[in-house]
Amino acid sequence: MPSEMFLIAIADIDHSSCASGTGNNPAHTESARTLAQSLHQSNISLVYGGGTRGIMGELARTLVSLSGPESVHGIIPRPLIRIDPKYEQNAKQADLNSNSGSKDAERGMSADELQKIDSGEKASLPQKSEYGLTTVVSDMHTRKKAMAQMVIEGGPGSGFVALAGGYGTIEEVMEMVTWNQLGIHKMPIVLVNIDGYWDGLLQWVRNSVKEGYVGESNAGILVEVKSTDEVLDALKEYRVAQGRYNLDWSQG
Repeated sequence: MPSEMFLIAIADIDHSSCASGTGNNPAHTESARTLAQSLHQSNISLVYGGGTRGIMGELARTLVSLSGPESVHGIIPRPLIRIDPKYEQNAKQADLNSNSGSKDAERGMSADELQKIDSGEKASLPQKSEYGLTTVVSDMHTRKKAMAQMVIEGGPGSGFVALAGGYGTIEEVMEMVTWNQLGIHKMPIVLVNIDGYWDGLLQWVRNSVKEGYVGESNAGILVEVKSTDEVLDALKEYRVAQGRYNLDWSQG
């Protein structure tokens, strides 16, 4: 049974129309597998964005295969289930020919299946035995808040870890960094910089410090590792930045 230590992995779960959800460098997919092995060996639970494709799908599948379905909890907004094939696998297929000229028109669950989700009835969610527990929420903000809360309430060593990804990945990483700076949480944020993927972002942080937009005492909020083998040590050894705000957010 997994412990109460939680890790959020942030990465591209391929909500785009690209054919390849895992990117062009196989090292990133392999990083998902090796991270799953580390989590399994340390009895750590995974919270992720609920997708079944790309790097995130690979991470979730691998960890479930090693630690069992209780080790993974995916949280996905209702609109995104329409573009993930596993959510439609057992549902009625939408009529793809209804919109002429659109090869990939609205691909996804039928209205009946969506209604089942809204009403709390059993619907065609991904198999728990393959991807762990799945929770469908109303929107992106609800998802991020729910995921973050699980990590914040987790045991020592819990934190946020970013693998390779696109716009959504960098947005979620920087939001967690900002929350840390504002004192909303004090959890570590670890950037897995495989083959220099995140060099540009890390250079931006250094330049922001140089130009005076990020304080030197906050430069360490975001921590870089070069391998997934370093992730758990980075989480355990994380030190809260001295320059972060000590604000009271409990009266929101």
